[in-house]
Amino acid sequence: MKRDTITAAAIQYVPLADLYLSDLNPRQDADPEGIDLLADSIAMIGLIQNLSGLMDAEGRVGIVAGGRRLRAIARAIERDPAVTARHPELAAIPVRLAPDAATARAWASVENAAREDLHPADEIRAYGRMKEAGAEVSAIARSFGKTEAHVYRRLALAALPAPVLDALKAGEISLGTAKLFTLSQDEALSLQVLDEVRGRDVSEHRLKQALQPDTISANDRRARFVGLDAYEAAGGRLTRDLFSDNVALHDADLLDRLFADKLDEEARRIGAGWRWTEISAESYLSYEITAKLDRLYPVGGDLTEDEAERYDALAELAEAEALDEAEQAEFEALTTILDGDFTEAQRAVGGHYLYVQQDGTLRLNGPWLRPEHRDEAIAAGVLTGRADHRTGSGGAAEPAPKSPYSGALVSDMKAIRLAAIQSALLDKPELVFDLLAFGLSLASGVSTHVFDLTPGRPTNCPTKPEGLDRPARLDHAPAAHEGWSRPDLRVDDLPAAFRAFVAAGKKARNAALAEGIARTLPYGAGGSDFFTVIETDSGASIRKVWTPTAENFFGRVSADYLEGLLLSLTGCDPQGSGFKAFKGQKKAEKAATLERLFSDADYQRLWQIDAEKKARIDAWLPDCL
Repeated sequence: MKRDTITAAAIQYVPLADLYLSDLNPRQDADPEGIDLLADSIAMIGLIQNLSGLMDAEGRVGIVAGGRRLRAIARAIERDPAVTARHPELAAIPVRLAPDAATARAWASVENAAREDLHPADEIRAYGRMKEAGAEVSAIARSFGKTEAHVYRRLALAALPAPVLDALKAGEISLGTAKLFTLSQDEALSLQVLDEVRGRDVSEHRLKQALQPDTISANDRRARFVGLDAYEAAGGRLTRDLFSDNVALHDADLLDRLFADKLDEEARRIGAGWRWTEISAESYLSYEITAKLDRLYPVGGDLTEDEAERYDALAELAEAEALDEAEQAEFEALTTILDGDFTEAQRAVGGHYLYVQQDGTLRLNGPWLRPEHRDEAIAAGVLTGRADHRTGSGGAAEPAPKSPYSGALVSDMKAIRLAAIQSALLDKPELVFDLLAFGLSLASGVSTHVFDLTPGRPTNCPTKPEGLDRPARLDHAPAAHEGWSRPDLRVDDLPAAFRAFVAAGKKARNAALAEGIARTLPYGAGGSDFFTVIETDSGASIRKVWTPTAENFFGRVSADYLEGLLLSLTGCDPQGSGFKAFKGQKKAEKAATLERLFSDADYQRLWQIDAEKKARIDAWLPDCL
């Protein structure tokens, strides 16, 4: 086969007017912003690399390699014609001329295919050296043809220990991993962690934990409640992630003390005048606590005839949003009278629970009457009149507050949780074997059954599967009786089938074991505590496999629930126009709105969802499991 010969050629100097982009050049399109940046670089330091081209019949030269440089030269001269005086090579541009089309075509292919960008590690060091020499970020950006934002991101890594940058250059760690090392202020710890992660695929979460042991996220409810300003004012140390909004707090004992002190202070302030105020260490108050208590309700006030007439008039103005400031104050005062207040007798026997929610907000729950104070309350007449009450000893108990979740929805949520755990077990065959051995041995007692080895077919798919990313491997195998009617489910030569199965190897065996056993795990195996251990050790996460939608969740709870959820997740103003518009929607529209809030990034921006709120949405789960 005949081969084209590529002949060497000398450099010639050609005026810009005689140069054009050849059709042989594969880079016919260029980013205007990139050309501007390259023009800045050429204007500052001149042309470092010559162009390559092919002369046509008219004596003009078509550039086959260096098209971006050609455009940038033209842009630099267009901006500042005097640039040719500072850099003469821009007046007569050095071009390596190809002797024929075959050579030109080869040059075009080789340069554009083989061109390699500067390695990030070399780029970081180069920027760092220029910065140490006194160069401004803008000058560095122009010199390398990069944006200032890009230079800032690279300079953030320039202070990393040299071995970290060496590992990056050697391909032992990724650029993303190198960025995480900026979180550590301890070089010895950084180098120790580096040795552990070289050449390994380590999750971002695990690496952060290793680089910042014993730190607390700023999203922790304690940190949110105390506030970063108060924490720092008390001498607390923190680290801000240079590449995200994440903040890590280093003084856990100090944070715990500030949290407890502020909570105690709030309890004293809020509980003034009440019989008791109890602080709950949890982020919620369970039904089990409140179901044993009596709720106390404010005693409503009465308006005079004139006040009642005035209230009706103001209410009409309020409905039309026509109240002025004075009328609004008057309307609120009359409303307060109607709403009533708690009497001294109620305060003498009742109290509140105080706790901090996951989002760091203080929640006051009550007032409640404890069983030991019920007789005293009855004697004082607190449980009579408008106040809801339970009768004294021997009377019928007030029913516990109605759960916002239907039985079918709770069953579906349990199926979703079970699918999440079983999905995680598919990738943890060794854990499956451990659980299997434990359940089959006397170490677990004679009545513990970890797996339903009938094999059972526990429900791991909800009635409304939309939004659940459930592996097909969790589908239960066809029932045994189906083998009679389906020849494809029967095995005629069992020994041969067994030999083939064994020949597939241990990996295939482990996968089959994990798949077959994982899907028999019943909900609540071993009791709630042990089931939670399985969930934790397997790394299961409901939100990894399930996204709430209008169909599978939001349309199945009350409108009041949806309103409370929107307020909790977005932190919006209950009196703001956005929430008022939401509240005025039909339930189906509210459900659709919540679905968009969970899945539509553009819609989240409309609700001003920042990184903290986004994390809250991504982690949210209903409290019915």
